Amino acid sequence: MAPGERAEPLHLVVGHLTKPHGTKGELYVLSLTDHPEETYVPGVVLSLGKAEDDEPDPDLPPLRIREARPVRDGFLVAFHGVEDRTEAEALRGHYAFRALAELRPLEEGEVFHHQLLGMEVYTVAGEHIGRVREVYELSPSDLLEVQGTERAHMIPFRDGIVVEVDAAGGRLVVDPPEGLLDL
Repeated sequence: MAPGERAEPLHLVVGHLTKPHGTKGELYVLSLTDHPEETYVPGVVLSLGKAEDDEPDPDLPPLRIREARPVRDGFLVAFHGVEDRTEAEALRGHYAFRALAELRPLEEGEVFHHQLLGMEVYTVAGEHIGRVREVYELSPSDLLEVQGTERAHMIPFRDGIVVEVDAAGGRLVVDPPEGLLDL
C-alpha cells in the first residue's frame, strides 16, 4: 500500500451510543448512516469501537438489536443481553459498527466517504490540486478538505463542481468556480 492510502474497511460506523434511557437497558443511539431503516431493526448485529477506531474493537462483544424505535435525531435501542441501566451505562460513548458486507450495495455513482479519503484531485484542465484529507458532512453539501503542496482547499462535494469520481482509480476531477481555489 502506498503512503497516504488506507486499507478498505470491513465495517462502517453507523451510530454513536450516547446515553442510557430508562432503567431497562435501552440506549439512545445517534444514527450515523444514510439508511437507518436498514440498520436499526431487530436482529441486526452491531460491533463496538471508539471514535478513533477504523474497525470495531475485537475485545468488545457484538450486540444484537432486540428492539428499536425512532426518536428525535436517533433511535432508542434495546440490545439482547443489556438488561439494566448499569449495563447500558457501560456502553455509553462507544460507536456502533456494521459489517460492510451487510449493507445495501451502492447505486451507480455513489461512494462511501471513506473511499474519497486519499483520492488525488485534479481540475478538468488536468491541474493537480492535492489529495482529499477529510470529508465534512455539512448542509447543503459535504465539503472536501484537499491538501495541496502549499495549502489546503475546501471544495464542495456537489454536482457541477465535482464532475468525476473514479473510486477504483483513486481520482477526483473538479470544475471549480472562478476564485474557489484562491479562498
